[in-house]
Amino acid sequence: MNALYLIKLGEISLKDGNRAEFLQKLKWDIKRRMAGIENVVEAKDGRYYLTVPEESCPRAEFVLSRTPGVNGWARAIRTEKDMDELSRIGIELMKGKAASGASSFKVEARRSDKGFPLESYDIMRELGAVILENVPGIRVDVRNPEAIVYVEIREKAYLYTDGEPGVRGLPVGSGGTGLLLLSGGIDSPVAGYRMLTRGLALESLYFHAYPYTSKEAWEKVRDLAGILAGYGGGMSLHTAPFTEVQLKIKKDAPADRTTLYLRACMMLAADMVARRRNLNALVTGESLGQVASQTAENMRFTGSFTDYAILRPLAGTDKEDTVLEARAIGSYDISIRPYEDCCVLFSPRHPLLKARYEEERCAFKSLGFDQVVSEAVEALETTQMPCVPALTLP
Repeated sequence: MNALYLIKLGEISLKDGNRAEFLQKLKWDIKRRMAGIENVVEAKDGRYYLTVPEESCPRAEFVLSRTPGVNGWARAIRTEKDMDELSRIGIELMKGKAASGASSFKVEARRSDKGFPLESYDIMRELGAVILENVPGIRVDVRNPEAIVYVEIREKAYLYTDGEPGVRGLPVGSGGTGLLLLSGGIDSPVAGYRMLTRGLALESLYFHAYPYTSKEAWEKVRDLAGILAGYGGGMSLHTAPFTEVQLKIKKDAPADRTTLYLRACMMLAADMVARRRNLNALVTGESLGQVASQTAENMRFTGSFTDYAILRPLAGTDKEDTVLEARAIGSYDISIRPYEDCCVLFSPRHPLLKARYEEERCAFKSLGFDQVVSEAVEALETTQMPCVPALTLP
């Protein structure tokens, strides 16, 4: 037995001349995420439909709940455009909801096929009356129903309850591919998620300073990359060994500039990795004024070590809002594990807040970080993160 999922599109439908390209990207992305599972993806009359074997429903629902470009989805029943059939299925659906405790309902109908003899209001009125008559113990409540039976009249008729929200946005890859500077904190995973929903496919780069940062710190970042991989359809996690870089900073840099110079070295390394991987942009979790290295002056300095666009989706976001979003996407509990990453090592007690751009660039360049950063990039290790957790879903 097969299951059918109706997929609602959002922002894609507003595109004009390049709509077909975005639709094809979304179809390809869903197929890619369902690789290894028998499936059919159809595009009909402003909707997508995914058909999978019954046993593959958990995989399909995981994918649909995390695929950017999907505005919403629901498991649906497809039938002929006949009121007797609509009534039969509507009664079955509502009996199931009543068995789960629902005592009130309404019907919502949408008639895209204007050749169907009944208008939307008439469908709602007739189907609602039939359900009310045939499902004991329920009542109609059009303002605050405990269950809704949805009907869509298209090339066929579709009925469903319990529509689920998607992550919305644009299909992954429609905006190019970026490199996310991923730490073990709260901010960078949320920044990555935001850019994924804007169509930017992501690879991630983590800076590891063993033995000053532990194996558990790397595992925390790996798990964060796993969360993002679920939304991105997979992800490459690059780990750069940054111990020698940090030791050189500690040895040669003024004490109040150690964090600032570390950020500069990270941007320098990210630029090198992005060029090797032929990427289009860099993404950071920086938020203006949140810490000393994220003042406007300091971000100007650290951002000057690349000519890639630096996307900072959290630049104007309040920390509490970032925490709420981290909870929503499932990264928060991982981010607060008590394992520090290399950003907090050797942090100065009184860091420089407002770098003088020209002066600081000259001072940084005089210390010769290019070679040690290049060696770290040469030693890069890459871990491929799957789009679906292999141990939890079929």
